[in-house]
Amino acid sequence: MAETVLDIKNLRKSFGGLKATDDVSLDLRKGEIHALIGPNGAGKSTLIGQIAGTIKHDSGTIRFDGQDIGSLGVTQRAQLGLGRTFQVSSLMPEFSALRNVMLALQACQGSSFRFWKPVMQDAVLKDEAAAILDRVHLGSRMLVSSAELSHGERRQLEIAIALALRSKALLLDEPMAGMGPEGSKQLTAFLDKLRHEVPVLLVEHDMDAVFALADRISVLVYGRVVATGTVAEIRSNALVREAYLGEAV
Repeated sequence: MAETVLDIKNLRKSFGGLKATDDVSLDLRKGEIHALIGPNGAGKSTLIGQIAGTIKHDSGTIRFDGQDIGSLGVTQRAQLGLGRTFQVSSLMPEFSALRNVMLALQACQGSSFRFWKPVMQDAVLKDEAAAILDRVHLGSRMLVSSAELSHGERRQLEIAIALALRSKALLLDEPMAGMGPEGSKQLTAFLDKLRHEVPVLLVEHDMDAVFALADRISVLVYGRVVATGTVAEIRSNALVREAYLGEAV
C-alpha cells in the first residue's frame, strides 16, 4: 500500500444543531487522486476548509506528512506543503499571472515581499514561473492580470501557484467549475499526470472528470462518508446510486 500523506480520523464539525462533518475518516496516499463527491450541501467544502485550516474542527485528528496539524493555522499548513485551490479564486488581481507565480516562488525561497521589485528582474525566477504556467496551459496568458483571466483560467493559475509553493499534497475544490469542455479536457489530462508528483484530494461535480481521474472515491452525504472505493465499486454501490449518482449512471 502506498504511503499515507494525509490522514483524517473521526472529524466532526457542527454549526448549531447542524452536523456539517459527522465522524469523517479518510486518507490520501502518495501517487493518487482521491475524489470527494456528494450532493450540494453534503459538507464537502466545509471538510476541505477544516483540512486547510480555514475552519476549526470540533473534534478528531488531521495528520499531514506524519504531523498532527489540527492546531496549526492556514499559513503554517501551507508552509508544510498543504496546497489548496478555492471555489472562489483568491489571487492578487492587480498582478499578472506571471507575477502571481513569481511571488509564490519568492515566498517559497523565504524572500520578503519588500524585495519584490528586484526579484521581478530575476531572469531565472521568471523562467521558472513561465515554465510552471506552461504546464497548466497558461503560457500564452502569463502577462494578463489575474483580474482579466476567465474563471477557469484563474483556477489553473491557483494550481500553478500551488506548484510554485512546492506543495506535497493538493486540495482542489471544484477545479473544473467555469471551464468549457476543452478546458476541462486539458485540466483532466494535466491532473492525470500530476498525481505522480503531488497527490490530490479532489472535490468535483463533473462526474466524467471524477471517473476518469479518481483512484478512489469517497461519497459524502449529510456530513457523513457513506462509501469509499474504486470507481467500479462506487458505480455499483446501490446506496450511492440512490443518494447521489442516480440510476442513469
